Amino acid sequence: MRTMFLYKIEIELEDQIAYLILLAADDVQAFEFMESHVARHYVKAPIIKSAAIVEKKRPEVGIGYFIEASMS
Repeated sequence: MRTMFLYKIEIELEDQIAYLILLAADDVQAFEFMESHVARHYVKAPIIKSAAIVEKKRPEVGIGYFIEASMS
């Protein structure tokens, strides 16, 4: 069985910062999945200024990420 990882990716778009949580086998696959998720989420795909892996964990029962939302 292939080892998988749970990724938290920070994505800087032109007008906002977004976070994506996804399961992938490696960093390359995570970035490929990230691009397809962003494209599917918007009617018109936004320009991605940058993307970075913020956290990477082995999946296990109860694992997760806490994401804070700013109130503006």
